Amino acid sequence: MDRFLVEGGRKLKGTVKAGGSKNACLPILVASLLTDEPFVLHRVPNLRDVRTTLKILTALGKKVTFQDGTVTITADGALKNTLPYELVKQMRASFWVAGPLLARFREAVIPLPGGCALGARPVDIHLKGFERFGAACQTESGNVILSADKLEPAKITLRFPSVGATQNLMMCAALIPGETVLENVAKEPEIDDVTAVLNKMGAEIFTDDKGRLVIRGQHTLHGTEHTVVADRIESGSYMILSAAVRGDVRVEDCVPEHNSILLECLQEAGVPLEVGPDYVHVKPYDTPLKPTRIKTAPYPGFATDLQPQWMALMALADGAAEIDETIFENRFMAAPELVRMGADIVTEKTLARINGVKELSGAHVMASDLRGGFALLIAGLCAKGTTEIERVYHIDRGYEDPEGKLNALGAKVTRYNPDKDEF
Repeated sequence: MDRFLVEGGRKLKGTVKAGGSKNACLPILVASLLTDEPFVLHRVPNLRDVRTTLKILTALGKKVTFQDGTVTITADGALKNTLPYELVKQMRASFWVAGPLLARFREAVIPLPGGCALGARPVDIHLKGFERFGAACQTESGNVILSADKLEPAKITLRFPSVGATQNLMMCAALIPGETVLENVAKEPEIDDVTAVLNKMGAEIFTDDKGRLVIRGQHTLHGTEHTVVADRIESGSYMILSAAVRGDVRVEDCVPEHNSILLECLQEAGVPLEVGPDYVHVKPYDTPLKPTRIKTAPYPGFATDLQPQWMALMALADGAAEIDETIFENRFMAAPELVRMGADIVTEKTLARINGVKELSGAHVMASDLRGGFALLIAGLCAKGTTEIERVYHIDRGYEDPEGKLNALGAKVTRYNPDKDEF
C-alpha cells in the first residue's frame, strides 16, 4: 500500500485551487440512474471514491467515460438493480443507489455498505423513508432487499438531518409522481447542488417557508449537464493546514460562505485572513495561536469532516482547547497518532481536550479514516523531522493529488510503496 513521507518544517506559500465537491458529485453521479438519457458532469475530482462510483454505475449497466474532469454517462443496454458486495464494501455512499433503483424498478438488492470506520452510521433513516413511500425493506444475508408494488409520495420527518438520507430520499421522490415533503432535512450546500441537478432533469424541488424540502416528482426524468460546486471540506482543510504551518496560502475557486463557521474560528484563534468572493488568503503570523472550543454540528455548524484537521491545528495552540464531537462516535481516531507525534490530547467519549505543545516531532503513523488522514498530513508538515504515514488510500478517497498540491506550495511530500519502491 502507498505511504507518504512528509518532511516537516518547510515554509508553504502560493495558491491552491479547490476541486469539485466529493460529497456533491457522488450523489449527482448516482442520480444518472434516474434516466436513460445522456448525463454530463464537469469539475469531477479524480478521487478513489469517484472511481468506485463510476465502477458501480458500470456494473449497473451504464457506459461511463471520465476524462479531464468530465464524466459522461449514457445507457448501455438494460439497467440492473443489484450490486456486488465487492464494490459496495469500499464506501458508504454506494448505498445512495438504493433510492434511484427503487424508483426505477420498484425493487432493488443492495449489500450493506462499507467505508470509513466512524461508528455504526446506520441506514435506518433511509429505510424508514422508503417504507413511507410504500416499499417493504428487509435485511437478509448482509443485503437490504427493497420491493414495492407501487410507490406513493409521502410526508417524511427524518429523526436526524442526515445528508445521505436526504439525498437518497430526494432522488427516489423525484421519480414518484406527486408531492413529497421532507422535514428535518440536511441543509448542506451539497444538498443544494443535488437539488439543482434534479431540477435540471425535470423534477420540481424547493425549500418552503418552513424549511421543508418539497419534491414534486415526475413520471420520467431526462438527461442534463452540470458543473459540480466547490469542495468546502477540501477548501477548509487547506485553510487549516496553512494556519498550522503559519503559511502564506491563497485557496482559490472556493465558496467562502460555505466555510463561514471555520473562518470565524480561525480568526478567533488569531489567524489573519483575507476573504474574497471566491478565495480565502490565509496569511502568515508570528503571534501565539489561541486555543478555542468547537462543537461539531450539521451545517451551517462546524463540519465534523473538518474536526480532525482542527485537532491537529489546536495541538500547537498556546493553551488548552476542546472539541465536542456530536456527529460520529469514532471521529477521534487520529488522536492517538497525533499523540505519537508529541501532541497532548485526551479523549473521553465525545470530548477531546488538547493541551497545546510548542513542537511536534516526526513519527511513523497510520491513517484510519479520510479526514483523520489529512490531519496527520497537517501534523507532519508542522513537525520537526520526517513523518511516515501509512494507509494513505484513506486520504485518496477525498483529496485529489494531495502531494502534488502540497509540493507546489513548497512542501516535500513523497508517495511511495514499500513493496515496490526502493530508496
